[in-house]
Order: sequence, then C-alpha cells, then structure tokens
Amino acid sequence: MKKRNDIRNILFIMYDQLRHDYLSCAGHETLHTPHMDNLAARGLRFSNAYVQSPVCGASRMSAYTGRYVSSHGAAYNGYPLKVGELTLGDHLREIGVQSWLIGKTHMKADAKGMARLGLAADSVIGARVAECGFDVWSREDGLHSDGPKGHYGDPDSPYNAYLKALGYPGSNPWHDFANAGDDGGNMASGWFMRNAGQAANIAEAHSETPWLTRRAMAFMDSAQAAAPWLAHLSFIKPHWPYIVPAPYHNMFTAADVQPAQRHAAERQNPHPVLAAFQSNIIGQSFARDEVRNTVIPAYMGLIKQCDDQLGVLLTFLEEAGRMEDTMIVLTSDHGDYLGDHWLGEKDLFHAPSVKVPLIIYDPRQAADATRGQVCDALVESIDLAPTFIEAKGGTVPDHILEGRSLLPWLEGRQPENWREFVVSEYDYGTSPMAEKLGLAPRDCRLFMLADARYTFIHAEGGFRPMLFDRQADPFEYFDRGDSADHAGVIALMQARLAQWARRMSQRTTRSEAELRAQRGDPADLGLMIGIWDERDVTPEQAAAHIGRAGQRPD
Repeated sequence: MKKRNDIRNILFIMYDQLRHDYLSCAGHETLHTPHMDNLAARGLRFSNAYVQSPVCGASRMSAYTGRYVSSHGAAYNGYPLKVGELTLGDHLREIGVQSWLIGKTHMKADAKGMARLGLAADSVIGARVAECGFDVWSREDGLHSDGPKGHYGDPDSPYNAYLKALGYPGSNPWHDFANAGDDGGNMASGWFMRNAGQAANIAEAHSETPWLTRRAMAFMDSAQAAAPWLAHLSFIKPHWPYIVPAPYHNMFTAADVQPAQRHAAERQNPHPVLAAFQSNIIGQSFARDEVRNTVIPAYMGLIKQCDDQLGVLLTFLEEAGRMEDTMIVLTSDHGDYLGDHWLGEKDLFHAPSVKVPLIIYDPRQAADATRGQVCDALVESIDLAPTFIEAKGGTVPDHILEGRSLLPWLEGRQPENWREFVVSEYDYGTSPMAEKLGLAPRDCRLFMLADARYTFIHAEGGFRPMLFDRQADPFEYFDRGDSADHAGVIALMQARLAQWARRMSQRTTRSEAELRAQRGDPADLGLMIGIWDERDVTPEQAAAHIGRAGQRPD
C-alpha cells in the first residue's frame, strides 16, 4: 500500500455499548474479532480510553463538541445540546472538510433556542444545529418501541422505512423482526432477555449493522464524497435489545461467558449510590447467572457481526484505494456491566462501563513507528475532535476544545505536560434511583477522576466519596472511600477535582492569541485611563487630545 504524508478523509466509527475488553486484541479469551484486531495491527490501540459520561447522549455530545459534560450541558439522554455549542462539523467546515452522519447520535435539538433565534430546522444552518453539526446521510438512533403512554423513537425512521420497502409488515418492523424472534409462531421480543438466545426473525443482510455498513459505502461512492470528508459511521449495536440474527445467535454459548467481575464485599454496606443501582431491576436481573448466560452469548454475537461488517468495510476501502488517505477511528460511547459489580447497563464508573476501545489507523508515514503498538496513556473521548482538526491541518481552538490532539502519540512522540487524570461525569436526576435516595435533581451528580492508579468518585448530595486502588485491587471491588489509610489520596483527588472545576470552560469567543493582542496600551486607542497630563503618554498618543479649544456655537 502506498503511504501518504497527508490525510484526506476521516472515517469515525462508533459502536454503541461496546466494552473495552470485548475484543480479542484486548484480551477476550473466547470472542475473536479479527477485523478489529487487524485495524489495531495497522494502527495504534489506546488501552486507557475513557468517555466523559457513561451514558449515550452525554458521552456523544462530549465526543462531538470536544468538551466536558458540565461545559456543554447535555448531561443525560434527551437533554438538548444548547444552540451555540460548536461541534466537529463547525470546526472542520472552517478548514474545508464536510462532516456527514451515518447512524446514531442521540442528539436532542435545542428547539426552544432555535425558535428564539429564528432557525428553521429545514434550513441548512438549522438542520446542522439540530443534528450535532453534521450533514445527515442517514440518521438512525435505533430503539423504536411502543408502550401504554406512546412511542419511543421514530417509527418512520430510515431503517424502518427500509424494512417496509422490503415487504416487512407492520408499523414497527425494527421491533417485530430485527429485534424479535419467532418462537413457534409467537413473537419472542428482544425486550425480554429470556429471548436473547433466539435468532432475530430477519435475514441477516437486512439487520441494522449490515444495513448501516452499506449506507456508509453508498456515501463513499456518492458525489458528496468528492470533497474531503469526515464520515461518522455510528452503529446501533451491540446495544440492547440483546438479540441477533442467524448465524450469530448460536455462535456462542454459556461456556464462552467469562466469569463475572464481582465480589461479595461489594454488597456489604455499599456506598448508597452504588446500592441504589445494584438494587434496581437491571442490577437484580444481571446478578442472576441465568441472565448472564443467556444475554452475554447474544451480546458476543452482536459484536461478532459488527466485526464481520468491519471486515466488509475495510475490504471496500482497500479495493477503492482509500486506505492510503483515510484515517480510521474505532471506538464506543460507553461499555456494559453485564453483571460485573452486581450491575447491568452502564451509568457508573467501573472500567466495564466507563472505559472504551479506541483504535486509530493513521495512513501517514509519520505514524509508521507506532503501528501495532498499544499506548497506555490516559486519553479521553474529547481528544478525538482536536485530533481530527490537527490531522486535517487546522489549528486547534483550545479555548473551546477541552481535549488534546492524539497525533503526537500516533507519531511516537511524548506530548508535553500530558494529563495526570481523566474525568467523567454522570447525572442521574431523572432516574428511579434519585427518588429512592430522596435527592433533588441538582444533587444527583457524580464526578469521576482516574489517574494511573486510583479511581475516585465524588457524589453530590452529602455522600462520602468512593475510591478504588486499581494497583492493589485491579477489578475495583473494594471501596476505600471511607478509609483513614487513604485520606491523603482522597485529599489529592479532591484537590484535583477542585482544580478541574476551575478550568476555563466558558470563555469560548476569544482565543488566547486574541486576548494577547488586546493587551496593548489603551492610550493607543485614545483611552486615557488614569493619565495626569500629556507627559504621561507619548506625543503620538496625546496628539488627538491637545491643541486649541474649538469655538462653540452660541
């Protein structure tokens, strides 16, 4: 393959709810992901990549803005991203790169803000503001469901429209076929985890992951791809419902399920917030081996399908000659507990939830030195936005973006003053756990700091902190947040949190260079502040303010 010294395009692949350790190149013992491994062998894998929130919407808004959750404010699913928050698309268009969406964003538009400013959603600018700054090739967030109080999601989504065009009946074929099995003529809904072992009642080629892969290839073959682009290919899976079409539904069995990372000590006088999540219906379900042994093989099947479709995509890029000028990034928006720590879903800050896979393939010769290597630096999902801008030759607006470019790591260089800790945030103010704990929404906030050894969690609402020593306790079983022996570490982490909270996060309309340029003498603009007489300034500065008095009209 011919090597280039520049990057024309960026393929930004995000899977939904893919754990950092469910790749064979990351050490999974029974799940083999040869195509993800292949990308890692051709690029650089980051082993300590953290998301800025362990929930879809907030995590994604941080990735798209390059800013921490408390900076952009979209702290949970369904929280609108404020009008005025700049995104990847805004930054990249300034340097001639178009940004396209193919798949999920979980973006909630700030409809009130748009109306206040007169931005119509069907205008070019309005559409971009409503879609995280992307131009939309196909937006598909998945999760189209019906309940007694109405619908969740869009039953007329592009994927549902695709299935209907193929002849799948009903108003919501996403659920009835792609996420449900046929159990002897009866629907086996994927919403009920006991059905996870069923094959989804859909042709594999018609399921979500192959469909989105084809949509991505159609974009790259289109006229819109004639200009340099970033394409955000954002897959819906392996997010629940945990059900997958044949042949992936029975590729794995309970024998392939790795032991749960959990300890009896975690249920003995746990932190109140942890206890609330452990006792919810999700935690109670995943505490059962029957659930894990049924669900995890399906989850692995979903990942295997994702890996196979990545192989299709990489072959397409190879045959089109695009591997030589396209940066490829593979990551996830958060992980999945799957019963670890007596929890299900995500939401909290143990590694299965808050760490994600991150593989970057950089086609430039400058990145040859790190191909096939693993970088253990502490990196964050907000680092991707500045990486993309710098990769395309732009200047990173670091008064706006709070992440740092990863290009030095890709080139085998040690960046100066790299971060000592990463930060993640979580707002559970709308959850049943908030009600159980008796908290006002503003007190339902968690802040995590993780350095090379410790994971520290500050909980608003008057609770003590949590602390895990990953050197002595690599699986984070034993909470030392009330340990007198760890008082020094807790004090250090609290000081770091205070330092981080004082960061410059809202001064986004003036860069450091612009502020320095404004440091000139006000007298050069005729502003004589604190001046006694003309001798205190230069003749040039005084010239406009001395001379004969004018005659006033009577």
